[in-house]
Formats: sequence, structure tokens, C-alpha cells
Amino acid sequence: MAEIINLNRFRKNKRRAEKRQEADENAVKFGRSKAEKELDQAQQTKADRDLDGHELE
Repeated sequence: MAEIINLNRFRKNKRRAEKRQEADENAVKFGRSKAEKELDQAQQTKADRDLDGHELE
């Protein structure tokens, strides 16, 4: 005799797995490492400082 399956639970689990897979793919595509984020932040901070240094009073 076959095992009884709750179709709603099956659909939810399938949808969760698909979303998890999509999220993993997006993390690889668009994700940046912590070092990359810190480097961008440091560059932006330096650019802001340089711009403020050229400001006339």
C-alpha cells in the first residue's frame, strides 16, 4: 500500500526548496564579501573627505 501524502505540505516544501535554490543562486551572482564591502566603504569615506577638503568657505 502506498504512503499517504499531504499535498499541501508537499507543495509548500517544494516551493520553499525552489525559493532557497533561487536565493543561493542570487547570493553567488550578486553577493559581495565583507572585505569588498569594507573596501568600498573606505573608498567612499576618502572621496567624501577629499571633496570636503576642496570646499570654499
